[in-house]
Amino acid sequence: MALINDTTLRDGEQAPYVAFNTEEKLRIATLLDACGADELEVGIAAMGVKEREDIRELLALGLNARMMTWNRMKMDDLEASISCGIKAVDLSIPISDILIDVKFGGSKLKVLSELEHVVSAAVREGIFVCIGGEDSSRGNTDFIKDVMELARECGASRFRYCDTVGIMTPTQTFNVIKTLCDYNLLPIEMHTHNDFGLANANALSGIDAGAIGMNTTVIGLGERAGNASFEQILMALKHLYGEVRTIDPLLIRELVAAVASAANITLATNAPIVGERIFAHESGIHASGMMKNSHAYEPFEAEEVGSIRAYPIGKHSGSATIRYHLTRMGISADNGILHDMLPKIREIVTSRKRVLDTLELKSLYQDLACI
Repeated sequence: MALINDTTLRDGEQAPYVAFNTEEKLRIATLLDACGADELEVGIAAMGVKEREDIRELLALGLNARMMTWNRMKMDDLEASISCGIKAVDLSIPISDILIDVKFGGSKLKVLSELEHVVSAAVREGIFVCIGGEDSSRGNTDFIKDVMELARECGASRFRYCDTVGIMTPTQTFNVIKTLCDYNLLPIEMHTHNDFGLANANALSGIDAGAIGMNTTVIGLGERAGNASFEQILMALKHLYGEVRTIDPLLIRELVAAVASAANITLATNAPIVGERIFAHESGIHASGMMKNSHAYEPFEAEEVGSIRAYPIGKHSGSATIRYHLTRMGISADNGILHDMLPKIREIVTSRKRVLDTLELKSLYQDLACI
């Protein structure tokens, strides 16, 4: 199965205007673990005393998911993480020329020297090391190979391929990850951003090419347009990749609600997996099909993610929807009246921009029945 390393508590919290308190972090971590995350990236120890206290509290939860911290490729960062009792780290270095210039004065030799120094120190401490290749997608593949070769020699266990500014397409992602996997140097983890709406697709394309796992955040929270979405990736792995994953509908809703609340974000009503309207069928053809077969226009059952199917009475509703609601109210609908109701419903909904509720529908039917 693909490994899910969720970074809601690190990259997710780096989203602008977002700040989690300790209680929120503990709740989110506990729910992520219960919902099937394999690893949690829980913070940046070098940020300061409070962050390190939070990391220690998160470790004390004793969750099944392995916890790791994010670090610059610096001894100070590593030492801060070790002081928390952490046993796994992501050590990040720039890969692209633009970031090497910004952070290392353009010297790739300095990058490699720092990598050798810090990774070797981490391994001596018995720390699991993932090399975070910042801005890999704008970097040179030959340099990534050099980084992976040296990292493996120093004892690193994984390489994180980062599409830091979200510029890859799924085809490009597949090709470059296939190339890196063919080197047979280090297992690859995908870290994808959503600037062009392709984070999920690129993460899964990397899996198709041989990567062992990916980073996610709940509701895709993160810098700029965010990251690959935990709940979307989780459901894709189960339904599209055939992985055996148990998804608790109540817990997944609770997790999403917890992160949205802590981030002070309102979810889009059509958000994949968790949007409140994605199991609502207004189109007459769709509603009629769904009433006959619950798989007609849905890829999975609403109940699987704690949702309820609905048939709103709107502009595009057909007679099947009207009959459905009237029947539930004990009314055996007359076909002629149903025919007359549809244009009136469309006129009302279009005028006021709001669907009818069932009591309004009943009243309209009764009015027409009296004419």
